[in-house]
Amino acid sequence: MIPQSFIQDLLTRVDIVDVVGRYVQLKKGGANFMGLCPFHNEKSPSFTVSPTKQFYHCFGCGAHGTAIGFLIEYSGLGFVDAVKDLAQNVGMMVPESEDKLPPAQRAEYQAKSMALSDAMSQACDFYRHQLRSAERAKNYLIGRGLTGEIAARYGMGYAPDGWDSLRGVFPDYGVDALVEAGLVIDKSDEAGANRKRYDRFRDRIMFPIRNTKGQVIGFGGRILDNGEPKYLNSPETPLFQKGSELYGLFEARQAIREAGYVLVTEGYMDVVALAQLGFPQVVATLGTACTPIHVQKLLRQTDHVIFSFDGDAAGRRAARRALEASLPHANDNKTIKFLFLPTEHDPDSYIRELGTAAFEQQVQDAMPLSQFLLREVVADNDLSTPEGRARAQFDAKPLMQALPPSSLRLQIVRALAQSTQTTPGEIEALFELVQPIARARQAPPRSKRTAPVGLERQIIRLLVAHPALAAELDQAALDAAALFAPDRAAMLVQLIAASREMGAQASFAALAEHLRQAGPDFDPLIAEIAAETESDIEAARLELAGAIRQTKMKVLKAELDQLAANGLGAEEARTRYRELTLQQEQLRRQAEAEIAQRQ
Repeated sequence: MIPQSFIQDLLTRVDIVDVVGRYVQLKKGGANFMGLCPFHNEKSPSFTVSPTKQFYHCFGCGAHGTAIGFLIEYSGLGFVDAVKDLAQNVGMMVPESEDKLPPAQRAEYQAKSMALSDAMSQACDFYRHQLRSAERAKNYLIGRGLTGEIAARYGMGYAPDGWDSLRGVFPDYGVDALVEAGLVIDKSDEAGANRKRYDRFRDRIMFPIRNTKGQVIGFGGRILDNGEPKYLNSPETPLFQKGSELYGLFEARQAIREAGYVLVTEGYMDVVALAQLGFPQVVATLGTACTPIHVQKLLRQTDHVIFSFDGDAAGRRAARRALEASLPHANDNKTIKFLFLPTEHDPDSYIRELGTAAFEQQVQDAMPLSQFLLREVVADNDLSTPEGRARAQFDAKPLMQALPPSSLRLQIVRALAQSTQTTPGEIEALFELVQPIARARQAPPRSKRTAPVGLERQIIRLLVAHPALAAELDQAALDAAALFAPDRAAMLVQLIAASREMGAQASFAALAEHLRQAGPDFDPLIAEIAAETESDIEAARLELAGAIRQTKMKVLKAELDQLAANGLGAEEARTRYRELTLQQEQLRRQAEAEIAQRQ
């Protein structure tokens, strides 16, 4: 793997104008260079190359990227070959592996990672072995209709009902790796005395969670009798992040390719039960809402994703979150659908009562993303009144803005316009869906800065355009931003981590290339920024500070409203209310001081 630090250094040394100029005749046009786009047929030049951003962008077809991306798209080179081509031209030697860390530190990191992985593998083997002699656990699985073949395929096991059963596997039960892997809980008092260790999973059916390489990175455990929690997951560890992993994906890869689609369910038992009944192309989220990372992983396996949810209120909420996570990845060549079973059924019970053919028909008749989106925005609104139609448009706006430009988005715009007695053009203007291109052709004066489309998007956009600003975010700003919608929060975490890793010299081009390698989440924002004239970092710094301050104010107001709603009879509540009010006032004063400073 080529170190990210090398990619960053390479992009600061190459000149994208020289790279693109080898293949495209460029002419100076203001601060940028212009030419005919090599990616689509055109008579008038709409292809621009920015020497300051080190980025290219076509206003005609939307193609954009760094010098590396240009070679990949134009010459058909792979990523590594494109990097080697550019490096050779500037006299740089491409390192064969990551070399940022000192050798001793890297060896320590690798040893720790291996220790965690070995611990998970040994625990998995132990749980599987225990299942063979656990009659109660085997009877439970048999009662659920599962065979030994399915249990073996998914590596299912049993955690004995003992406080330290893993001591038999790990003689050194006190090693840190067991705690860091999430297998053991370590509790002690504040002074560090009275230390007590015990197994996290006890008397549970165990479901090993594997990454795409097949390595065990976590576990899910289901209790056999009545009790809470019914399901217990591994905690977040260096190996395991719930928002990024899917249960059963490793086991289902071949079946997904053969079936041509993947079915996403709500739990471990859904996956193994459906595999038992002839549907091995099934995965599940790990007790969390579906995230954009989940969707991205699924779409790497297949172009056809079907989410299956129970028909109750909880299932509807989960479906809405899956819709929001899917929107950035929805496109003309992807099919995303939503399957809602009757409230009295889950997939297992539905098939056992009505048969495989009936369930296959349900899958075939699943609701397309476009239909579900439109149903969500009109369901609770009276479209016979202007107010109801306006509210439907208000509800639809953030969803539509999350969709990338495509024929699919155009079709949804037309359907929404018809439902709300509006024209497609009015919807696009109201939702600012065509704003980036219009703004790019004639950038507005800086004094007439366009209004942001929401604080979350505004903050992320500023940090993409000026990655060095990420280092200036204080902890309070990060805490406030953590309350973003999950997909935006995940994007922000990814963005800040990448920017801070690059350091103070981080550039837009280097960050854009890093984000491109990670996936398409940031593509619309990167294209928008590439289409604009470069903004002043001082102005961006002030704008970011204002957006962060507004975010903090929203968080404070929400807590104040909650305190007021619950009543302020207790002294503790009144004290907290005063503290929050004081913080609000401090933020207002900061805003007033900034306004006075600008005048």
